[in-house]
Amino acid sequence: MDVIELLPRLHLLRFPVGQAYLWRDGDESTLIDAGPPGAGPRIAGAVAGLGRDPRSVRRVVLTHFHEDHVGGAAEFAALTGAEVLAHGVDAPFVRGEAPGPSPVFEDWELPIHAEAVTHLPQGGFARPTRVTELTDGDVLEFGGGAHVVHVPGHTEGSVALHLPRHGVLFTGDTVAASPVDGAVMPGVFNLDRGRVLAACRRLAALDADVACFGHGDPVVGGAATAIARAADAGRHEG
Repeated sequence: MDVIELLPRLHLLRFPVGQAYLWRDGDESTLIDAGPPGAGPRIAGAVAGLGRDPRSVRRVVLTHFHEDHVGGAAEFAALTGAEVLAHGVDAPFVRGEAPGPSPVFEDWELPIHAEAVTHLPQGGFARPTRVTELTDGDVLEFGGGAHVVHVPGHTEGSVALHLPRHGVLFTGDTVAASPVDGAVMPGVFNLDRGRVLAACRRLAALDADVACFGHGDPVVGGAATAIARAADAGRHEG
């Protein structure tokens, strides 16, 4: 796992598939997404490596239920006592009460997905039994007020987190950056691509300067413009 400082308050935690983010407010921190199964102890070690007590991470906010984002949540919560939060629609899948719906793959996505799966642990994994359920418009107590933005399309319960005081946006997998050239693009492996494009337009309107994606390099500077261009390009491709 790579640990990369993006801003003095913000670190990227990068895994072989996907990534998480650590946001710091004084003596407390928030984790956005939790990596694949097995990532919990590694995240705790990364927090300690930054000179902080892992128990200072008060909450883990999950942008959606997919394994590469929730796999480490139960492990990390057990180690630290952190609260786990997810949108109410995706929360049953996060808890493992039911299997979440599979993406509607486009043909060109199939080999990319097959490759990604080879980097994920096989078999079951621990699930958080307690998940605080979020809804659109909730404001969480970090980052000067983190606004929950419901952006269905990648999953029905996908959320983004907007920190307007800092101009930072966590998009989950609604938006991504290409591993080939870094271009900002709508996310892949979706339930409904049309709704993803609509979600991208909603996120672009938030006018964030920094955008942190579930996959690919974040954009530090001019993020809203980059997301708007991605949404427009995706509409024309469709």
